[in-house]
Amino acid sequence: MDAVPRPRASQPLLDGSLALRGYYRVLALPVPRPLPCLTQLSTGKLDPVQPVEGVSVAFAAGVPEGLSLWRVPMNIEAPTKLAVSRVRFFGQHRGEVNCSAFSPDGQTLLTAADDGCVYVWETRSRRLLWRMAGHRGPVKFCRFSPDGRLVASTSCDHTVRLWDVTRFKCLHVLRGHQRSVETVSFSPDSRQLASGGWDRQVILWEVQSGHNVRLLAGHRDSVQSSDFSPTANALATGSWDSTVHIWDLRVATPAVSYQVLEGHTGNISCLCYSASGLLASGSWDKTIRIWKPTTSSLLFQLRGHVTWVKSLAFSPDELRLASAGYSHTVKVWDCNTGECLETLKGLLDVAHACVFTPDGKLLVSGAADMAT
Repeated sequence: MDAVPRPRASQPLLDGSLALRGYYRVLALPVPRPLPCLTQLSTGKLDPVQPVEGVSVAFAAGVPEGLSLWRVPMNIEAPTKLAVSRVRFFGQHRGEVNCSAFSPDGQTLLTAADDGCVYVWETRSRRLLWRMAGHRGPVKFCRFSPDGRLVASTSCDHTVRLWDVTRFKCLHVLRGHQRSVETVSFSPDSRQLASGGWDRQVILWEVQSGHNVRLLAGHRDSVQSSDFSPTANALATGSWDSTVHIWDLRVATPAVSYQVLEGHTGNISCLCYSASGLLASGSWDKTIRIWKPTTSSLLFQLRGHVTWVKSLAFSPDELRLASAGYSHTVKVWDCNTGECLETLKGLLDVAHACVFTPDGKLLVSGAADMAT
């Protein structure tokens, strides 16, 4: 087993952020706090890097100790503290990491790789809990169920696998797609599953039985993203056809009813509902749109990312929206004004996933420059 070299010495960037090169990593959050000082940079200790093979990941929890970055945002009376600390590295991947996801409580991390496996990690200890093998092709996407007991993974092998992470068991292999499956999402009660992919179709599954419940057809190109509404009465799907479809799941089979949200000029790469039913969409056109789906109205168009948007997450109080870009940048937005509150730069080459924990901390994962 080859040891991964320790990260290079931290180098401050022009924007005041800190860059650590050489790893795929998971990073941390902005915590709004009133500060009396101007810009100050302090560093803490990094956890030792354990020997790994292949590609590495890391986790940085947003806590007061360790590495932290203080900045004074413009046009905000109370400065914001960006706390980035306890960086933890994860390894043992035997291929490029395509996706990562956090459990609802942030205590567990999933990583999905080209080696056909999904890795389950304990974020605090960096311990590998389980390597879920079974897919016969690269794993493209993975997601926890809202209750945190199940994991769904999608693959180029045209299947979705449903896993019980409490018993370390594959429950179902869901077959029905004709091409690579790119997205999967659970209903809020964890009883239904939606998947979509390059065959342009969306399939609804019953989680307990693994049965195909309904086929939703209407997109003109590959389906790349999905999310259930908080009431589970609707499903949002995003596509390479640059549209978001809102499917009315109350309509009885075989009838299909959906509304189309238009305006993006690129692939809809991520979707996220808030607890009250607002919908955020991120796109390859480098913008984010916040919609009110019940009226098909656009509330905000958020600009600022320089590359396509990879992941979105609403804070528990719905006051903030976090967006992770495919290159270098994580942003936090004010959902009432559409203003960008904070930007984390230079910490990631690719930000795969971001999620707010129940206490409001933001966890972000992504790939870093692997140059030595």
